[in-house]
Amino acid sequence: MITLTETAVKELKRVVAEQGREDMALRVFVSPGGCSGMNYGMAFEDVHQAGDQVIEQDGVTVWVDEMSIMHLAGSEIDYVDQLMGGGFSIHNPNAVKSCACGHSFDTGHDSETARACS
Repeated sequence: MITLTETAVKELKRVVAEQGREDMALRVFVSPGGCSGMNYGMAFEDVHQAGDQVIEQDGVTVWVDEMSIMHLAGSEIDYVDQLMGGGFSIHNPNAVKSCACGHSFDTGHDSETARACS
């Protein structure tokens, strides 16, 4: 299960309302790569894929594919509003290490796909 902070829910509602698209959901995923082995990714989508786990919390929807949920189970999505570099972030209890950039992580089995930071 993935949860969202109150701040993340508020920001997701704001973005969906701004777009005027009540059918949009936040897709959260991981992909091989990055300097720690796996990258986090997020995108707004309006098409649900077969096999997606659907998380609904306080009126917002998050979709996570079957492969990604294995790496993200128990994670919390937050939104941080900072002058330099604010945005959504993932607090992942499965990550045993992560890159300083915060976009790449390793669950202990991902180091073979790691690349040098650029």
